[in-house]
Amino acid sequence: MLKRLFTSNTRIKLLTLFLLNPEEEYFIRELTRKLDEQINSVRRELDNLKKMGLLRSRMKNRKKYYMVNKNFAAFHDLRNIIIKAMSGKDDLVKKLTKLGEVDFLALLGIFVDKPSPVDLLIVGNVSKQKVQELLNAEIDTEKPIRFSILSKDDFLYRIKCKDQFIQSILYDPDNIKAVNKLERYM
Repeated sequence: MLKRLFTSNTRIKLLTLFLLNPEEEYFIRELTRKLDEQINSVRRELDNLKKMGLLRSRMKNRKKYYMVNKNFAAFHDLRNIIIKAMSGKDDLVKKLTKLGEVDFLALLGIFVDKPSPVDLLIVGNVSKQKVQELLNAEIDTEKPIRFSILSKDDFLYRIKCKDQFIQSILYDPDNIKAVNKLERYM
């Protein structure tokens, strides 16, 4: 999937490394070893990503270190694309949407490696039992997947009331909004 969107394998590897590890910084030789790529292609792609504004650099101990620019306009969007592509969550999303009428589906918590009151929010008409069976069959974790299912009316009411639980899900840029047929109401 990513090869069609991003034409360079080196760029895909760099984006994946930087976007999945936003707190880390790397120097060129370290990147060539980690990614098993030629230094010239790594250097070229680093320059391209820096010109776009996605990466920043700084000198430290006579080495040039690169780190992701978290203030880049599309940082969270690109990160979500990488997370979705690398995790196989697309299959889970497809299976969940086939369980019933799904108007909104958010993956959070365990799916984005961040503490959250729930791991999955589904808005629509879906059987709780079917969701639980699917999660048990698809995901092998030590802790159970916590999920919440809301009706469309309840969800829209909570948006209107600025419910803290819903606000935290909608406005956390790390959460993955896999299905959103209710965007015009937000």
